[in-house]
Amino acid sequence: MGRYVIRRILQGLLTLFIVLFLLHYLMALSVQIRGNPAILFFGGERTPPPAMLAQVERLYGLDNNCYERTGDPCLVPFVERLQNYASGDFGTTLNGNRNVGELLGIYIPNTLRLFIFATLTLVVVAMVLGTWAARHRGRFIDHSVRGTTILIDSVPVFLILLAYVYMAAVPLTRWARDIWGTESFMGQVFRPNYNPDYPWTTILVPGIIVGTVGLATLTRLVRASQLENLGSDFVRTARAKGLGKMRITIVHVVRNSMIPIVTGVGYLFAFMLSGAVLTEGIMGIPGMGRMIFQAVQRQETNLVVVGLTVSAVVVVLVSLIVDLLYAALDPRIRYE
Repeated sequence: MGRYVIRRILQGLLTLFIVLFLLHYLMALSVQIRGNPAILFFGGERTPPPAMLAQVERLYGLDNNCYERTGDPCLVPFVERLQNYASGDFGTTLNGNRNVGELLGIYIPNTLRLFIFATLTLVVVAMVLGTWAARHRGRFIDHSVRGTTILIDSVPVFLILLAYVYMAAVPLTRWARDIWGTESFMGQVFRPNYNPDYPWTTILVPGIIVGTVGLATLTRLVRASQLENLGSDFVRTARAKGLGKMRITIVHVVRNSMIPIVTGVGYLFAFMLSGAVLTEGIMGIPGMGRMIFQAVQRQETNLVVVGLTVSAVVVVLVSLIVDLLYAALDPRIRYE
């Protein structure tokens, strides 16, 4: 087990190294092809004096000659970038000269809140619907669950968000505030936009909407996994002992069906990153997705690289956690 954990950590670090290098190389190509982004520091509308431009290039690490040679991987700046990341220095932005580390401290917590609600929604709803469908295999409930989840999953997230913001949020907010008051939980939870004074409350509904991403896939996975276990010997033995249906489902079927489900959750968690960009943009949530989108618009190459690096770290960590959960869910698994 210990060797397996060490091997998986080393594989994760290698993956992060490759991702960092590819991001750095793409950024270097962008500078080499499109021109020096340091000019944006001066507004991009006028050519600054050479001495002043050189000073800004040194400040943002763009003074290396490799940025003038198209295709050069710029290995020296890459090593310097890794050293800065290791020391906690993520640089500054070109527009506004803000510390990127401070921005991450603002954006990351909001994205974590969004994914907590999204993951809980996905897991709970898929488990309930998948279990329900498995227990009523081939009946009307089974077909209804599969059809409904496919219908929900086929609608793009941004359409659900737009429908909620422009059709449901305003009347629901007005109704809740008339009954419970503006500062109440219900008065804030249906807001059509993010409120920094109520970060958890105003992210609840967007998180639930993001949690619908991949709902049909996970529900079918839960159903198939539980159907496989319902026909196993240990379930027949439990029935022969006179155990109730609910106890058999929760204690025996659900627990022994969790390994493929955990795998699916890990995959869908990474897939939900794409939905977070749209959700944060439409709902005005200052999160990582919105930060990366705005950084691309403003040509903030360093901010884009840092944001994608954080996303890569999250995906690698989730993959590692999923692998380690296998042994906890099934004691028969042994890693050598």
